[in-house]
Amino acid sequence: MGARAALVTGGSSGIGLAIAKALAQDGYGVTISARRPDKLEHAADGLRSEGLEVESVPANMTEESDIVDLVARHKERFGRLDVLVNNAGVGIGGPLAETDTKKLDMQIGVNLRALFLTTRECLGMLKEAGAEHRKALVVNTASIAGKSGQGWLGAYSATKFGVVGFTQALHKEHATDGIQATALCPGFVDTAMTEWVKDSVSAQDMIQPEDIAAAVRYLLSTSPACIVPELQFIRPGEGL
Repeated sequence: MGARAALVTGGSSGIGLAIAKALAQDGYGVTISARRPDKLEHAADGLRSEGLEVESVPANMTEESDIVDLVARHKERFGRLDVLVNNAGVGIGGPLAETDTKKLDMQIGVNLRALFLTTRECLGMLKEAGAEHRKALVVNTASIAGKSGQGWLGAYSATKFGVVGFTQALHKEHATDGIQATALCPGFVDTAMTEWVKDSVSAQDMIQPEDIAAAVRYLLSTSPACIVPELQFIRPGEGL
């Protein structure tokens, strides 16, 4: 068996970067992708400086051609895919009545459509890995807002419910191909996406990106017969 490989979207910071770093430390060749080339290269250089094997591919996840190119670039570099982390996402809060269509379309496009397209493009490689070791893994970053709809996050909540549903559908369609699918549903994580709430919830009181990376390591440590459909992450005092 050759060295294993992973693809992480939204990999230049936060949850995606923490997962990419953990996988690379564990011996995976990792492709990271993000929209901003400068920020992506900075993240990739940081990983490479630790001796980790990383490919970086800028991609606008609302563009299907960018997604197709991203997967092709990963395949060209590593030739296989054992772990797909669909982490790219965007959240834009505000009252439902004041949500403009552009912001709605952006959230649907990045959070849901891109996740679907990326998975579709990766299925060939994932099935090959699943046939080899029965443990290809697709991790989809959803949200606790995908388990309980949140006011002022209507579009975001709807897309994250969609991520959970897509993960369930992927499991039912491809579990017999040796592909496992898990939706990650965290509350507030200490990332740039939660800057807007840090006046009321401090960073140290938030879930840490490394907590999510540890969960991915756990998913990879279980047997092929053990499938975890979703994981929820909440802070002290939060309800389920």
